[in-house]
Amino acid sequence: MELDFFWIALGIAAGGYFIGNGLKNFKNPDAKDSLGELFDYDDEHELIKEKDVHNLIGISKEDTKVLIQEHPDIPHVLINDKVYYPKGKLRKWLTNLGE
Repeated sequence: MELDFFWIALGIAAGGYFIGNGLKNFKNPDAKDSLGELFDYDDEHELIKEKDVHNLIGISKEDTKVLIQEHPDIPHVLINDKVYYPKGKLRKWLTNLGE
């Protein structure tokens, strides 16, 4: 019986914490907190297969193939005869493409 009260109290305390944090950032949905930073995923070193680049860029597969052919300076890595694109460097390269 005492153990049940412990779990109920723990659940109420955790719920209060998360609800409080939600209300604290209610008008600022882009706010970061220590718990949110814990779950941030750093995709700077993530590699994307060549067939999936179009998803990141937001264009068709055919347009992506043309872009890759026209720009041999696009950041890429060759591993076991397969081409991969570092996600962070590709984003940076795309922002500098129009300059």
